[in-house]
Amino acid sequence: MTQDRRALGAFLRSRRDAISPASAGIEPFPGARRVPGLRKEELAVAAGLSPDYYSRVEQGRQATVSREVLDALARALRLDDVERAHLHDLADPVESRGVRRADGHEAAQRADPGLLRVMDALGHLPVLLLGRRGDVLAVNPLVGAVLGTTLSAGSSFLGWLFLDPVARERIVNWEVFAQASVGALRRESGRHPGDARLRRLVAEVSAADDDVARWWDDQGVRDYASVAKRIRHPALGDLEFGIEIVTGPADPEQRLVVYTVEAGSETARTLPILASWEADGQPAPVLGGREPAGPA
Repeated sequence: MTQDRRALGAFLRSRRDAISPASAGIEPFPGARRVPGLRKEELAVAAGLSPDYYSRVEQGRQATVSREVLDALARALRLDDVERAHLHDLADPVESRGVRRADGHEAAQRADPGLLRVMDALGHLPVLLLGRRGDVLAVNPLVGAVLGTTLSAGSSFLGWLFLDPVARERIVNWEVFAQASVGALRRESGRHPGDARLRRLVAEVSAADDDVARWWDDQGVRDYASVAKRIRHPALGDLEFGIEIVTGPADPEQRLVVYTVEAGSETARTLPILASWEADGQPAPVLGGREPAGPA
């Protein structure tokens, strides 16, 4: 059984366990229930498939699965758009969709010039450009000043997020942000099943944190999407950002991550102070023994 087929079966089982017969709109089959959600036979009936055929799909013994069957399963399982797309990715037998050099190795991503120009135009806001696996392709100075770390090109933003204690100290809603990032990694793994570096990253961060391992095993998926992030700065207090994701037409796997602020907000008023410290090459002062300034 290929890794793609194992992943497809695991995802289907997780979604089947997460939905009851009532939620799927069917009558439960009689008899004692040994599973928290739908039985395989119940899902087969809800999707208009034979139980034997569905068993082969879930067990990875069905070589090909048509788009029509996948859509029927997605409807029966009440999958959202991201989960549906992930299901189709997992059923695709292509081993790798990444760009490869002639020697078979993955070609390095180069920062998109258009997105870099957008980053330069947004110098008053923290902005970073991420590629596959959350690799940092470019970053402006305000990102480090806000997050309290140095993220150089070639480093891993997700490695910092999951493995550096500073990330948990700075990001007030770390758990929400981290869980969303795990879901995005799961989504990316479906698009790139042959990505060994991605598998190593997942293994490393899962081994380091039980919560991350649990989120990964839950099979939840989501796209990299706009979220809110609260940063606790040691000198400026709590900073409120809306994280907006911008992708360019040349490479949809490059994401410009922009930390936006609401006009007139406390963060909008204090961010220029941080920018001036950064421009002067001075570290932000730490308010030792006192509560930081700014909103609680």
